[in-house]
Amino acid sequence: MTMDYISTTDLRSKTARLVDTLRKGGEVVLVHRSKVIGRIKPTDKESITFDFASFQKLAGRLKLPTLTYKQIKSRYSAYLKKKYGKNLS
Repeated sequence: MTMDYISTTDLRSKTARLVDTLRKGGEVVLVHRSKVIGRIKPTDKESITFDFASFQKLAGRLKLPTLTYKQIKSRYSAYLKKKYGKNLS
């Protein structure tokens, strides 16, 4: 089933159909208040894959401190006390 147009109010309810149409290579016209405001078409680029090794190198360059669970909990508790006051349970 192809879609020729979609209204801005239908974007929430017909998202699955929109995605299917785009995956099949179809174009969809976007209509807002009875006026055509744009055209949605599939991208030609391939998706980028996540490279964990390069992510680890980047994280290593940031030199973030390693924290234990107890340290994380105490920092978070101090943050909540500062934000909401001492009477936080």
